[in-house]
Amino acid sequence: MNWKGISRNIGYALLVSALFMLISTVVAICNGHDSALAALSISFVITFIVGIFPFIFVRKTSAITLKEGFIIITLSWLLSFVFGMLPYALWGGPFTLTNAWFESVSGFTTTGATILEDVEALPKSLLFWRSSTHFIGGLGVVVFLLLIIPGANQMKMRLANMELSTLSKGGYSARSGRTAYIFAYVYLGIFTLAAISYALAGMPVFDAVCHAMSVCATGGFSTRNASIVAFDSRLIELLTMIFMVLASVHFGLVFLAIVNRSLKPLKNPVLRFYLGTLLVVTIVVGMSLKFTGDVANWGGAMWQSAFQTISVASTTGFAIADNSSWTLLPNFLLLLVGMMCGCAGSTTGGLKADRVLVLCKAISCRVGRVLHPNVVNEVKLGSRVLKDDDVAPHILYICLYGLILIVSIILSLAFGVNNHSAFAASLCSLGNVGPAIGELGFMGNFNSVPVAAKILYTADMFLGRVEIYPVLAVIAMVFDRRRR
Repeated sequence: MNWKGISRNIGYALLVSALFMLISTVVAICNGHDSALAALSISFVITFIVGIFPFIFVRKTSAITLKEGFIIITLSWLLSFVFGMLPYALWGGPFTLTNAWFESVSGFTTTGATILEDVEALPKSLLFWRSSTHFIGGLGVVVFLLLIIPGANQMKMRLANMELSTLSKGGYSARSGRTAYIFAYVYLGIFTLAAISYALAGMPVFDAVCHAMSVCATGGFSTRNASIVAFDSRLIELLTMIFMVLASVHFGLVFLAIVNRSLKPLKNPVLRFYLGTLLVVTIVVGMSLKFTGDVANWGGAMWQSAFQTISVASTTGFAIADNSSWTLLPNFLLLLVGMMCGCAGSTTGGLKADRVLVLCKAISCRVGRVLHPNVVNEVKLGSRVLKDDDVAPHILYICLYGLILIVSIILSLAFGVNNHSAFAASLCSLGNVGPAIGELGFMGNFNSVPVAAKILYTADMFLGRVEIYPVLAVIAMVFDRRRR
């Protein structure tokens, strides 16, 4: 195993975190040397030294292998979590080691679940670092790594192919070496546009930047306890919905639509399926909120329904309503879209609308073959015909996802989490959605969750963010070495 090459590439990933810690330190200085200055400064020094170490003492080596690529991806994420928790743990307050770990993992995986009962008690610099973890994690620790590694070589292409799953590559009309750059262009474009739009809509500049980092990453960390509703602006809420949708669709389609100045790429069947699902769920949830009396008028019911449906489906987790008082039906529907989530090639987690659509078409095709054995039935996505070998991996992934969800629910119950919270928290952690229902809902937090359950949910967040297979590959390599 080429550990020298692995350490150099992980060093790149840690230097990205160190850069944002440095920026957060500058924010602390500009904010009158706030209480997080020491914590952020020490964290920066430690992370920078560890990150730069391989470049000083380790020589450049040959291109990485497939196995080494999986190790780089897994360890880059895990070490980012570890060093990302330092500012929280050193600052103290509500951040025990477990809580600091939870907040760090939730941030980097863009889940957006929090242990904080009073977000506004944090100094601005720590709030900025908190949003920065979303920004880093949304673009992807390894995509950051690909952008800063000089030159074009086989190693960069291998990492790109492993970090950006095969499910997402179909929407990019570019060479694989350019895929990471296209993803970054769209991501940074959404961030810039969101920050400017929020500021022009009346949001303070600091809040605008922090919320822009969260929304482009579909994360959900806010600088306010009441999330988006704290700004009491329908325009800000509308802008948030627009950017949540943009950040949850395939970035390759967005790029092509802009470059070609055409809406033709937006006719993609997966995108239509995703937007159609959002529309149907919004209408049903809105009707439920009105008929049950949770919201007094139709306009308010549909507005809250649209915002929260988009927020959950995009795995962002921003809120303009408290769903803890809602009835079972709207919460259940939100959990369903929280299982599917957005499109491949975006910053969302979950199963992805692509896989759900393939599953629906595969079931329809199979039923058609049973009813009409002599008729040729094929699974089609637009003009593309999917063979059984193309469909099988997606069905297998859905089964694996469901198995992990079931195990997580069982362990949650064993750790003392109540029945409805165990299901919702496991699903929303694995899907990187964040807020769940009840006390863990949009206006709640995970502080009261048992320590063992918090660690379990961070494992779910990690698996959901890296799409399971890289972690399983590394685990398989570990056990394979033991057998030898």
